[in-house]
Amino acid sequence: MAPGFEPAGSRVLLTGASSGIGAALAVRLAAEGAVLGLVGRDAARLAATLDRCREHSPGSRMWPVDLADPGQVDVLAATAIAELGGVDVLVNNAGIPKHRHVTAIDPETVDRVMLVNYNAPVRLTLRILPHMLERGSGRVVMVSSVAATLSSPGEGAYSASKAALSVFAEAMAIDLWDLGIRVNIVYPGVVDTPLFDVPDNDPLSPAIEKIPVDEFLDGMMAALAEDRLQVYVPAWFE
Repeated sequence: MAPGFEPAGSRVLLTGASSGIGAALAVRLAAEGAVLGLVGRDAARLAATLDRCREHSPGSRMWPVDLADPGQVDVLAATAIAELGGVDVLVNNAGIPKHRHVTAIDPETVDRVMLVNYNAPVRLTLRILPHMLERGSGRVVMVSSVAATLSSPGEGAYSASKAALSVFAEAMAIDLWDLGIRVNIVYPGVVDTPLFDVPDNDPLSPAIEKIPVDEFLDGMMAALAEDRLQVYVPAWFE
């Protein structure tokens, strides 16, 4: 794939597509001509996203998957390649928060966050990568977080998982530079999505300003069109 992402005609495998950033991104990509393979745990909400995508892209489809299960990740990779006829773009967007003070967090919670936010996207990428290499083209987009480089109180587990994901993506970009595979890392700030209302998380400070999802997507899509390795949204985080 030539540098600079063009949605039209692309087959995009997108995780975390049942709500928030993922659902909005799916609809925008479909409206711009991409065929979507949607992944998420909540089948009902995923189906709602799929319905919106199919208004623009009838060939889009969905797979309810628990990314915390490595076996399901492996099956997803093979199924997506077969049923989409290939994967041009993999967007690793799924993630879970654990906004909790370090004195109130336990090793099991840290393991779970790393499993979903780091292990799962890396595993899915490595399962899709041989297919991209065989074709000599492809794009992997890692949705990280500004918390990876600028952690705030109560984000020890989450920040560490996103930092690990970002560093892996940077190393991957170097290794794949001459092999036709592009890598992009996106660092969202605090985006106004249900992610911050998930139960069993400490509430965010009301002083923290959230940005609208559409504002984030505008910045993300512009960066992908320019094929920037890293992009922060809002840009003043850079």
